[in-house]
Amino acid sequence: MLSKQKTFTLGLQHVLAMYAGAVVVPLIIGGALKLSPAQMAYLIAADLFTCGIATLLQVLGTRFLGIRLPVVLGCTFTAVGPIIAISMTSNLATAYGAIIVSGIFVFLAASLFGKLLRFFPTVVTGSVVTIIGLSLIPVAMNNVAGGQGSPDFGQPRNLLLALGTLVLILLVNRLSTGFVRAISVLIGLVAGTTAAYFMGMVSFATVSEASWISIAQPFYFGVPQFNIVAILTMILVAIIGMVESTGVYIALGKITDREIGEKDIVKGLRAEGVAILLGGIFNAFPYTAFSQNVGLVSLTGVKTRNVIVAAGGILVVLGLLPKLAALTTVIPNPVLGGAMIAMFGMVVASGINILSNVDFSKNENLLIAACSIGVGLGSAAVPQIFDQLPEMAKMLLQSGIVTGSVTAVVLNLLLVHNKKMAVPAQQTAVKAG
Repeated sequence: MLSKQKTFTLGLQHVLAMYAGAVVVPLIIGGALKLSPAQMAYLIAADLFTCGIATLLQVLGTRFLGIRLPVVLGCTFTAVGPIIAISMTSNLATAYGAIIVSGIFVFLAASLFGKLLRFFPTVVTGSVVTIIGLSLIPVAMNNVAGGQGSPDFGQPRNLLLALGTLVLILLVNRLSTGFVRAISVLIGLVAGTTAAYFMGMVSFATVSEASWISIAQPFYFGVPQFNIVAILTMILVAIIGMVESTGVYIALGKITDREIGEKDIVKGLRAEGVAILLGGIFNAFPYTAFSQNVGLVSLTGVKTRNVIVAAGGILVVLGLLPKLAALTTVIPNPVLGGAMIAMFGMVVASGINILSNVDFSKNENLLIAACSIGVGLGSAAVPQIFDQLPEMAKMLLQSGIVTGSVTAVVLNLLLVHNKKMAVPAQQTAVKAG
């Protein structure tokens, strides 16, 4: 049984692991829409507050919603382009109207989506989990180099800082046990940030400029407006999120040794629908299960939901106290990148471990794993190959998790499911003859 202090520390580690991904979305959208500093501050605070509420909703759950796994919810990157496009062609109120409707869609469609679980046998599950990890590796490496688009991208000091963070995490895991090993990522982040400070890479300007208190309020950017094209676009974003979250649920089920059934998927997606609805109401974002926290659960071996409850509580508090939230933004990208390599690599290892239970003497299983992982990794590593396609198709196909998952499910249907159906038919024909 973990003490309150240890539970809080492990929860903080989860928050720091996902924080950059959570904050970068409002930063990108706010910058593209040229929001004022006050509006930008609200957007970040509302996002963190809603992240926390959504995570608590998912991990605590009720009889009808919430998967009750150690899963953290954060804003999906898939929504960035559509929200900017909708806001520029109309306004933010229209974007939030579309988000609200998409949340209702996810809640209502969860039951139908849960029935797809039977199309996820071990070979598909293992491939999807592996794809989740592999598709995140480019994100980690971009951070290692200093962050995509940064002026010092690839500078030796960035690479050394990331390497030092990773080596420290590995040493803590190798030389320590128990709680210290469980917080190895947190130790690496703190030590890496301290080293970066002495290298002149850490600035506390954002902390001093941030306000002390911010209360999320419904419809901050105006009463929601509804446009059919905007709604269809956000529903597509939501479907992508449902596919990604299903993969995350299955991965966490394997890591925590819990059998995930149709009812679990349905309750998880219902909670996600409510979370998206809250994102629209509080003018935050659509939410989905964050893959990076799966790697952290696997790396630390701490599978209790209490830690994620603590993480959700911390996110709520950060959303109410922007100055405290700003303090966590000082962690340099290379430090995050070094930690991400370990976390995302653990997701890949989990997928490989699942695939080790697959009979690869059967050519069908080899083809399913090979093609789905190849397509998923290719889509994540070179998303620009879809740039010439229509916007909706591009949005769907640029997610390596979606393309890889769909490929695995379709190949399983064509190569395995159809083959099983054909065998009884042939036997019937023989008996008739």
